[in-house]
Amino acid sequence: MKILSRSEEIVLLAVWKLQDDAYGVEIRKNVTRATGHDWSIGAIYAPLHRLEKKKLVRSFMGEPVAERGGRSKVYYTVTPEGKNALIETRQIHETIWRDIPDLGIS
Repeated sequence: MKILSRSEEIVLLAVWKLQDDAYGVEIRKNVTRATGHDWSIGAIYAPLHRLEKKKLVRSFMGEPVAERGGRSKVYYTVTPEGKNALIETRQIHETIWRDIPDLGIS
């Protein structure tokens, strides 16, 4: 089992959610919306690089884009190992949160 840091979990979930549109700027927008905090682009790429090193995401170059001066976007996709890590992480969260004393949250 690969335990994910909170930032890795959030970024990996964003990549999964975005599917074919998972590149740096869109991942950042998704994470910022979801958390209510403005994430720097570096705060997105640091966990992405760790996730790639752990083989939980894979990166690939898209086609060159005219509005980017002919540069390609780097896209990310969740690997089967990454999907398993998300499933395991969710199971851990559910186990930890089960039967906790009432926090007074409505």
